[in-house]
Amino acid sequence: MNAQSFGSIGQVAYLVEDIDESVANWARYSGIGPWTVYKNVTLDGWWKGQDVKIKMNVGLSYQDEVQMELIQVVSDGPSPYHNDDGSRIVRMHHMAWLTENFDADLEKAKARGLTQVFRAANAASKVTYFASPAEPGILWEFIETTPMLKAGFEQGIAASRAWDGKEPILQLIDFSQL
Repeated sequence: MNAQSFGSIGQVAYLVEDIDESVANWARYSGIGPWTVYKNVTLDGWWKGQDVKIKMNVGLSYQDEVQMELIQVVSDGPSPYHNDDGSRIVRMHHMAWLTENFDADLEKAKARGLTQVFRAANAASKVTYFASPAEPGILWEFIETTPMLKAGFEQGIAASRAWDGKEPILQLIDFSQL
């Protein structure tokens, strides 16, 4: 590993129009699966100086050790998942590092000239996005590695290695039903 990097890339994320269709397409065309799908996830965060509440559907699977994340934002309003005109972004969105030195890595990113544009936290972890005007359209994310998050990655990696390629969805969790 390059000593100048933040470590191994832990996640690559794409913003999609329809989570169900995209999960099926990714399983069919790339062979990546099975997917855990979370519907109606609410995220409280901070985006470019303002508090935001974001509602989304998320699909997670793995290719080797890298988590593939599909995000379908379902809320309106300012967020890292919308263009400045309010339209939803659909494309590759960010890559992320899992970090056990969250605050130190954030300071290292700032020292390199990256600008923190988003942050959020929940019971599992903290995340933050950085941007650079030199690379518009891509965000760099840092995810705090916690025991709960690490266990989720390990379970997902094991499931992807054992997947028989049949059912694309391993688990569906709808937070509106909880």
